[in-house]
Amino acid sequence: MKALIIGGSIAGLFAALLLRRRGIDVVVCERARSELSGRGAGIATHPQILDVLELLGLDTRGLGIAIDARRMFGRDGKLVAEHRRRQLVTSWDRLFTLLRADLPGSCYWQGQEFIRAEQRGGAVTAHFADRSTATADVVIGADGLRSSVRAAILANDPLRYAGYVAWRALAPEQSFPRALHRDLFDAMGFCLPPGEQMVGYPVAGPGNDLRPGHRRYNIVWYRPADEATLARLLTDVTGQRHEVSIPPPLVAEAVVVELLAAADALLAPQFRDVVSLAERPFLQPIYDIEVLRMSAGRIALIGDAAFVARPHVGAGVAKAAQDAMVLADALATGSEVESALHAFESARLPIGRRIVMRARDLGAAMQARHASERERAMAERYRKPDAVLVDTATLDFLTA
Repeated sequence: MKALIIGGSIAGLFAALLLRRRGIDVVVCERARSELSGRGAGIATHPQILDVLELLGLDTRGLGIAIDARRMFGRDGKLVAEHRRRQLVTSWDRLFTLLRADLPGSCYWQGQEFIRAEQRGGAVTAHFADRSTATADVVIGADGLRSSVRAAILANDPLRYAGYVAWRALAPEQSFPRALHRDLFDAMGFCLPPGEQMVGYPVAGPGNDLRPGHRRYNIVWYRPADEATLARLLTDVTGQRHEVSIPPPLVAEAVVVELLAAADALLAPQFRDVVSLAERPFLQPIYDIEVLRMSAGRIALIGDAAFVARPHVGAGVAKAAQDAMVLADALATGSEVESALHAFESARLPIGRRIVMRARDLGAAMQARHASERERAMAERYRKPDAVLVDTATLDFLTA
């Protein structure tokens, strides 16, 4: 059996490595012409990720930073609430590097932009922008939020803006004063401005450096933004309006100045200090994606190509890893490909829906408008510090 995986980020790498373990020939087709590295975005790990890494035989020592607590700070900087929970936090770049190093270069094709797929005669052929083609038994869409594979098999775009954005930034550990380091660097920290949320935690430094003093602190600041405000935020320094997202260097200076002023006015002093120490912040509009199906004939969707949950659950990587594992197991049974993909879809559709719903519940407090009684109730629940500390970035609800 041969599989073509469209998308060479973390979901695609999980799928490639798991399929190879089961004797399936794989080729990963990545649109970018250069390596996908150097990204510092933080990831909260879960047992569902670590289980798959162990199954792959990868060395998870040094994967990230262990933290033992979650702390909520008030507007005056005082500790409002604390919750003890041990969790490993890492960065996108650290995990990507670990996975990428285990996949032979011959299996990873760069500069391959997927355009469409054609299913015929017990095979599927992928067509690329350079007019090349590749034929396999199965095509796996692992190409993320703006998935071209998803667009090729679904009639309607499931992308839905949630009504708020996340500002992300990284601050170098060496710039932290002693008191700030004591408050934040060994924990997941929070503060709750009205209708907003700030969360932060330590991650590796440049080059995946985990040495104390060389790490970074990752912050994510959720802020409401209606459609008109989002349009302004996505308008770059040249006046061009971007759809869905904006490249970090192109965020308008006036928007950054506005954000820094809001930090002074709204945040706990610990997070005001982090914002002032951080590298230039970048913008992530928050979207929901919930598909009605994860397969069509010999084509399957995994990870963010199928379901995109708001970041509050921290489930994106865990969901991608588990999608890939269930898909690999299904294809390795010897069943006909379409039957195997149907079994995979039946197993993973309910999980994707539960994760998206949980993320919507956690994010309801950041929405300016609520469309249902459930949303209003969840917004009220997650304005309370204890609920935020206990439920953020956990997958406990999947086993409860």
